[in-house]
Amino acid sequence: MCSRVWFLTDRRISQEYPQVQILRALKEHCADEDVEFRYLLMDQIVLTISEGQLGLRAEQELVTSYPQVVMVRVPTPWVQSDSDITVLRHLEKMGCRLINRPQAILNCVNKFWTFQELAGHGVPLPDTFSYGGHDNFRKMIDEAEPLGYPVVVKNARGHRGKAVFLARDKHHLTDLCHVIRHDTPYLFQEYVKESHGRDVRVVLVGGRIIGSMLRCSTDGRMQSNCSLGGVGMMCPLSEEGKQLAIKVSNILGMDVCGIDLLQLNDGSFVVCEANANVGFIAFDQACGMDVAGIVADYVLSMLPNRLTRKMSLLSVVSSTSETSSEPEVCNVPSGGGSLPEAVCNMSVGSTSSESDPELAEPSQSSPCQSTAPSLPDLPDLADPAYNFNTLLANEIKLLTE
Repeated sequence: MCSRVWFLTDRRISQEYPQVQILRALKEHCADEDVEFRYLLMDQIVLTISEGQLGLRAEQELVTSYPQVVMVRVPTPWVQSDSDITVLRHLEKMGCRLINRPQAILNCVNKFWTFQELAGHGVPLPDTFSYGGHDNFRKMIDEAEPLGYPVVVKNARGHRGKAVFLARDKHHLTDLCHVIRHDTPYLFQEYVKESHGRDVRVVLVGGRIIGSMLRCSTDGRMQSNCSLGGVGMMCPLSEEGKQLAIKVSNILGMDVCGIDLLQLNDGSFVVCEANANVGFIAFDQACGMDVAGIVADYVLSMLPNRLTRKMSLLSVVSSTSETSSEPEVCNVPSGGGSLPEAVCNMSVGSTSSESDPELAEPSQSSPCQSTAPSLPDLPDLADPAYNFNTLLANEIKLLTE
């Protein structure tokens, strides 16, 4: 066998749904296509330079057969340039095709870095201020006044909706100085009122949209993350929204990603965030998809002898999601009926785009285990005064008008 694929991930997230499912799919696809496959954790790799040549050792053995394509899943909130990125750079310089590439991952490690890359390309962004030091938060209270109030405050390396605040006024912002962590800078961002508690998660593979999901908060908070109790369901996306998500993905250089969009009253969108290590447990359940299988299909298509092969699965899924005007799962009753099954079965404690060890203890099972972890039951929804069926139906109508 001359074709070789690796799956490289971090021990801290190896047992979570996205990694487990990608491992399963890659093993199956490689076996079917007679491709040599290897699964490795970041801490099993030793980088070498011997006689002026780059090399690798893995699991205490010299590597002699290098991969042609490497699928990478690293926890972006904690990516370190002196360790994680160094490994990825080493592989890339050895001629391996990484999915995603090191620079693409770096573009999404810091939320302000993402906006730095997108600025100047005609991408609609909320006005955003930030700073370079770790202890200038109090100074920024005055510097960010042109943004007005309320103002959104985010940790530049925050994830899963954590370390995100909506400061209602200057006094509230001053109070936050005593409770925030100062190990990374914060950014101060214009509040998009009309998109409070809702956004659209768009998942792309190989520069093509495979689906979009409307996410809504269930308790009135600004964040709509499913890991914080939000609910989501498959929804169609306007042509403008599709083109914006594709443009962002291309600018950031990402192969597999999730783009979060906020919608304005006129139906247009602004970019909220981009996720290089996008999670998809809620997406799979809401949209009835197998993202891991699509990713595996794309990974194999990037092998040198297969670059001209059409990605049949990706093409079918992309054309279905992009041409469908009213997916069946989006038919939400306007009355007081129950939520669709796809929404009700969604895990609010599910792993999102970046993993959080505080929320889930790592499993003690083997890192090569390929069965998906069981999902916890959905807790009771918030105040019944919220009519989620009507809310979701109205938001989907706005998206498609």
